[in-house]
Parts: sequence; structure tokens; C-alpha cells
Amino acid sequence: MNYIDTLLFQFYPYLALAVFAIGCWARFDHAAYTWRSGSSQLLSGKWMRLGSNWFHIGILAILGGHLVGLLTPHALYEHFITAPQKQLVAMVVGGIFGVICFIGLTILLARRLFNPRIRATSSGRDILILVLLYIQLILGLSSIFVSAGHMDGAQMIALGEWAQHIVTFRGGAAAYIADAHWIFKTHVFLGMTLILLTPFTRLVHVWSIPVGYLTRPYQVVRKRQRPLQYPVR
Repeated sequence: MNYIDTLLFQFYPYLALAVFAIGCWARFDHAAYTWRSGSSQLLSGKWMRLGSNWFHIGILAILGGHLVGLLTPHALYEHFITAPQKQLVAMVVGGIFGVICFIGLTILLARRLFNPRIRATSSGRDILILVLLYIQLILGLSSIFVSAGHMDGAQMIALGEWAQHIVTFRGGAAAYIADAHWIFKTHVFLGMTLILLTPFTRLVHVWSIPVGYLTRPYQVVRKRQRPLQYPVR
């Protein structure tokens, strides 16, 4: 392990999490009206529903799988499923939802880049965050092929130990990832960077879970009444 590993995988995660927490709080407190997803559906609805739905289904499943897979201690599941079996499940399920997410994100990125109306109203941050998500997704899918070369589950356990050491504020976390393949290390670093950039982009809307949307009353919409016209005498 060298100083770069210590910097990137021991200290940088805490910097990213601190900026994420403080930045999101400051933005909500001082610029609440900018807290939105910035949908482009009003500008063009073509392919919007398909791209958005596939992207969100895929990304939510991937994030959920990462949280459970990385933060669940090995001792809690080793009596029910072995590390190689867990790795295989992660590769299959992650691959399926990764492809779904990839298709959806490809559609959204293509709309953002090649639709003139949407491109004209897009900021540099909008395009940057989509490109970074695209790269991150490609790295994640590429890691499946790397994992296929060592099905013993050792690398998966090491990555889990790294994540668990970070969230429990224990030292020595970088040692668990120092010998990992460069794709895993780049994937982790870019993930931390996306967390750091979240308060400054439209990604902040992930906090706004519309639970109340499910129980809201129906909106009553009436047709516009035409004014009565009287004959001129």
C-alpha cells in the first residue's frame, strides 16, 4: 500500500461524505428552489418515459445491491450462502439491472446531447454528471468480467471490509483495497466523486422521496368554459 491508496481510499471518502452532507444541507437551506430534478419532458417527450423508467429501475436496484452487499458483514450470511455464491448472485443480478440502467442512461444522454431544445437548456453540470454516471456504469459492468476470473469471493469480501471500515470510522480501510484490480479502484473512486458532486448538481433530488405522492388526492381538472356569446342587436 502506498500514500496514494491511503489518500484516495482512507481520507477521500470522508471528504466526499462531508461535502455531501454539508453541501446538501446548505443548498436546501439557501437555495431550496434549485432542489429539483430538472426534467426535460416539457421540452420533448420523445423516448423520455422509456429512458427515465429504465434508468431509475436499474440505478435503484444497483444502489440497493451495493448497500446490502458491501455493508452486510460476512459473518451474518456465511451460514446461508457462501462467498462464491454471493459473488455469482451479485454478478448475475447486477449485470441484469446494469444493462437495464445502461439502456436507460444511453437514451437520456443521447436526448441531452443531440436534441437541440434540450441541449440549449442544459448546463455543463447536467452533461458532466450524465457522462460521469455513464463512465461509472461502464466500469461497473466491466468489473463483472474481472470478477469472473476469480470466483472465490475474496475480492468481494475485501471490498466489503473496506466499506464497513469506512462507515464505522476504523483505520486501515485502504489496506483492503490496495491490491484490487484498477477497475474496482477506479469504480470506487468515481463513486466517491459522484457523492462529492451531488450537492452541486441535480442529483440532490435523490433525497426527495415522494412518499406522499402515493396517498395524495386526485387532482380535479375541469374543461375550460367558453364565454357566453350574445347576439348584437
